[in-house]
Amino acid sequence: MLGADASSSCRLATGVLCDAPRMPANATTAEIVAAMRAAQRIAVVAHVRPDGDAVGSVLGLVLSLRALGKDVIALLEDGVPGNLAFMPGTDTVIQPGEPLNVDLAIAVDTATHERIGAQCKALLDAAPLLINIDHHPTNPGYGQLNFIDSASPATGQIIYNLLSEHGLPIDDAIRQNLFVAISTDTGSFQFSSTNARTHRIVAEMIEAGLDTARLAQLVYQSYPVRRLELLRAMLNEMKFRAEGRIVSWQLTQQLIEQTGMEPGDTEGLIDTLRMIDSVVSCVIFEDTDHGKVRVSSRSKDARLDVSTVCAQFGGGGHRMAAGARMKGPIGEAAEKFLQVLEHEVRRID
Repeated sequence: MLGADASSSCRLATGVLCDAPRMPANATTAEIVAAMRAAQRIAVVAHVRPDGDAVGSVLGLVLSLRALGKDVIALLEDGVPGNLAFMPGTDTVIQPGEPLNVDLAIAVDTATHERIGAQCKALLDAAPLLINIDHHPTNPGYGQLNFIDSASPATGQIIYNLLSEHGLPIDDAIRQNLFVAISTDTGSFQFSSTNARTHRIVAEMIEAGLDTARLAQLVYQSYPVRRLELLRAMLNEMKFRAEGRIVSWQLTQQLIEQTGMEPGDTEGLIDTLRMIDSVVSCVIFEDTDHGKVRVSSRSKDARLDVSTVCAQFGGGGHRMAAGARMKGPIGEAAEKFLQVLEHEVRRID
C-alpha cells in the first residue's frame, strides 16, 4: 500500500527488497530507474495548486517514460493552471476520477504525502510501490523509495540529472518542461539555491537546440490583465512592520472574486515584494474558499529561516521559501504569523 507503515515491505520486479517507509536514507538513482523500468503502468503526481516545478517535473518524467514504452498517467488534483497550459503534454494531464490500477506511483516536488491531494492519494493508495522524488528539506521520506536532494534548487533539476545519467529519453518537449521547472523555482536563476550544475544543465539544453527565449517569454511576459490588477492591488495595500524589514499583503476573497483570479495568477507576485531594499522577509496571505488562509513566505537573509516559522503553523518548505495553511479569518491569521515572524527577524539584528 502507498501509505503502508514501517513494518510493511515491497519487492520490486527487479528482485530488490525495500522496507517502507522509514526516515530514509536515499535510494540510489539506479534503484529508482530500475523500479521505473520494471513497471508497466505508472502514475506520476505532484502537489495541489501545482507551480512550474511541479508541472514541469511531472511532464518531463512522464514524457520520458512514455518514450520508453510505458503506460504513464500524469495526475494532478487541481489540474494545470492556465499560465502553464503552453507546456508540452499538458493536454494529457488528468484530474482524479475513475479508479486507477498502476504498478508504480511516483510523487515529485511534494513535501508531504498529503500534499498530493486527498483524491489523488485515495486513487493511488493501492499502488504497490511509491517513489518520492523531491528537493524540500522538510520532506520526511514518505515513499518506499525516496530521493530527496535539498541542495537542488528545483525538482526539475533532479529529474534532468536522473534522465541524463541513466540514458533515459530526453527530447525537446522534455527539455521545455524541465527548463520551465528549473527556471520558475530558481526565480529565473536569481535565488541563492541556483548552483553551477543548474547553469550547466541549461547550457546543455541550449546546445541541444532548446529555445529558452521563447519559453521565458511565455512564462514571464504573457500575463493576463487580471494578474496586473492583482499586482496593482498588492502595491496599494502592502503593509510594513519591523521598521520596513517585513512586508505583507492580504489577498482577500473579495479581491479574488472581483478580479476573476485563476490558479497560477499569483505565481511570482511575492518576488515583487522581495525587490524592496529594506525588506528581509515578505509574506502573502491568501483567502481560500475552504475557510483556510494560504501563507507564502520568503527570506532574503540566510540567517532567517522562514520554514521554521511556517512549521509553527503546520507548514514547512525551504529555509528561504516556505508556506503554511492557517485557520481564518485572514486578518487574524496574518497577525498571528507576523508576530512570530517579527520575533525571528528581530533576533538577527
